[in-house]
Amino acid sequence: MKLNVKEALDSARDTRALIIDEKIIEQVPDLFKTNFDGRKAVVVCDQTTWKIAGEKVFECLKKKGMTEVEPFVYDEPKPYAEFGNVEKLEASLKKHDAIPVAVGSGTLNDLTKLAAARADRPYMCVATAASMDGYTAFGASITFQGAKQTFSCPAPQAVLADVEIIRQAPSLMTASGYADLFAKVTAGADWIIADALEEEPIDPRAWSIVQDGLKEALADPEGAKNGQLTAITPLVEGLILGGFAMQWSQTSRPASGAEHQFSHLWNMEHHTYEGETPSHGFQVGIATLAVTRLYEKMLQTPLDLLDVEACCKQWDEWPEWEQKIKEQFENTDFLETALTQTQNKYIDKDALSDQLQKLKTNWPVLKARLTEQLVPSEEVKKRLLAVGAPVEPEQIGISRKRMKSSFIRASHIRSRFTILDIAIRTGYLDQWLNEIFE
Repeated sequence: MKLNVKEALDSARDTRALIIDEKIIEQVPDLFKTNFDGRKAVVVCDQTTWKIAGEKVFECLKKKGMTEVEPFVYDEPKPYAEFGNVEKLEASLKKHDAIPVAVGSGTLNDLTKLAAARADRPYMCVATAASMDGYTAFGASITFQGAKQTFSCPAPQAVLADVEIIRQAPSLMTASGYADLFAKVTAGADWIIADALEEEPIDPRAWSIVQDGLKEALADPEGAKNGQLTAITPLVEGLILGGFAMQWSQTSRPASGAEHQFSHLWNMEHHTYEGETPSHGFQVGIATLAVTRLYEKMLQTPLDLLDVEACCKQWDEWPEWEQKIKEQFENTDFLETALTQTQNKYIDKDALSDQLQKLKTNWPVLKARLTEQLVPSEEVKKRLLAVGAPVEPEQIGISRKRMKSSFIRASHIRSRFTILDIAIRTGYLDQWLNEIFE
């Protein structure tokens, strides 16, 4: 049975209050008072979100006597999610004891989340766009020492999402959020595989929070693009529910699979296109389409006839793996990450034999579950186009050659078990990729 937003909120460990509705920006003081009674607020935004909602939020709080501190406004329209910007905000927060109220979307929320945690206080979030699922996620995705890292820190204690403001956000931001939500389809397929092969069991509540209403939330990409309330509201709910599932399970597994590994990889490689880092949603959207095509190749392969002995014969011992990874990542600043994460999920030939035998035996049932979970790649492409998201890797500055190599490289930067690991362990990766990219 589908959990409603209130039931999902009850599963959250950090977030205690959520309001999603139209024209509710003036409810910020009431929501703040309910959750932080007796404390004062400090509004945190950037130059863009100050104009969109930050000034209004500040006026509402000031009118009720709930803020005595000047707003913290990043001196640029789009601050980057890097550690230096966390330190700037943290230093400012340590001059007072006010509760930060982040007014913005992905980057602004992550910067405030980590800075608030480091300043040892909770925070509140006012969402301004349906651009990603990180509002209510525990942890912040921040670039530190050259690599994109997820820092462990609590989600906001209270969230207000004014759908009237969100639907007026640039359509590209909505498209990014839609693509990020679509990634939950392949993330779910990866979790089904991990569960079937006893790598990581499905948490029924986390699964239900993300997956039960997912296909409904993705049903109207054109409406989302055009800012229609009937499409934007379930999209916002779907993105926020993903965060609640992560809070419940204390892992990003419910909302993140192989498609997110591509995005993490490109961020770690410092990929930019036309001078900017492509949005997280657009990266995972391109990757979701690619991973869906890989799944289709897998579903066309008779894995119930898999030659387990041949697979084990071509499987390298760890020293060979280590050498290959060193060669592959020698000119990067995340070689140690690749080595550690790959070693964490490496198995020897005996364990591989057991695992692949399990895959072979369970394949008919597993194939049926995956077929039911996945959306055909042509339909994925059609919907991403309808919402205004890119569908070709070149549209975010990734060449075909690099896209193909990313399948292999992405498998090494997270220990999470996904279809990439199945493709490598069965020895089918090269064949499937050649068929996709021919």
